[in-house]
Amino acid sequence: MKRFFKYTILFFVILISASLFLDVLYTAIISNSSERNKVENVIHTKNKKFDIVFMGTSRANNHFVTKVFEDKGFKAFNYGMSGSHLFETALLLKLMVANQYEIKNLVLEADLSICNEKRDEGTTARFMPYIHRNDIIKKHYENEADFYQIYYLPFYRYIKFDNKIGFRELSDVVLQKPTNALHNKGYYPLISNKKGNMKNNISSLKPIRNKYYEEIKQICKQNNIKLTVVMTPMCENTKGLDYFNKVQQLYPEIHNFENVVTNDKYFASCGHLNNEGARIYSMYVLQNFFL
Repeated sequence: MKRFFKYTILFFVILISASLFLDVLYTAIISNSSERNKVENVIHTKNKKFDIVFMGTSRANNHFVTKVFEDKGFKAFNYGMSGSHLFETALLLKLMVANQYEIKNLVLEADLSICNEKRDEGTTARFMPYIHRNDIIKKHYENEADFYQIYYLPFYRYIKFDNKIGFRELSDVVLQKPTNALHNKGYYPLISNKKGNMKNNISSLKPIRNKYYEEIKQICKQNNIKLTVVMTPMCENTKGLDYFNKVQQLYPEIHNFENVVTNDKYFASCGHLNNEGARIYSMYVLQNFFL
């Protein structure tokens, strides 16, 4: 029995020691990367100045063509993040402000994301290597159900979010493999001739008074950032398009631009414009707010 307890204790000592070692190793390597995604790029940069910053989900990342605005003399960057929710967008904006970003205009895509206050697991993973060294990130996640496991259990977050910050990401950072996350000033064009699903059903979505949207509005007000909030196009073969009207009824300041582009030839999938469609939409936003 004594031997059993001895080996049990030894096992846990080795387990905890290994977890601590791996946690320190992964954090040291991954958190020193600065150009593989938009989250780490914001964390590692300070004092940037922009005339226009775009933020939101993939419907921002794929829809705001930065070059359209830069060709008219505006310094712009697209910080939209595919898969993200307003939860992560609010956090990224907090980090920009903390790092003394000077932003004149924020164009926020907020349509489908208005209906939930949940975090996105894939985007959340990008913040995890910094949770112990950045109080803004720590505070943002403090009310999450798994905060104590993420924050206090060594190496837990790297296991939980293995698909984004696991061994493959560690290897890619060490090997300095590039990504296209910051190409085209953050805009990710959908160029493939092969269309995705051209049907959608959003009839179950219900807009809510979203606390993270409210946070974004407050941050902009406190930091003299002019906030412009828009909805972006979806294909005509979508059930429940009245959702966009409901969003505007709840938040009248959100511009309903859902039907600015309607022809299927301008869509890569039902919820995402292709590059040509994104240029048409970007020009519409440019002409309505900046010319």
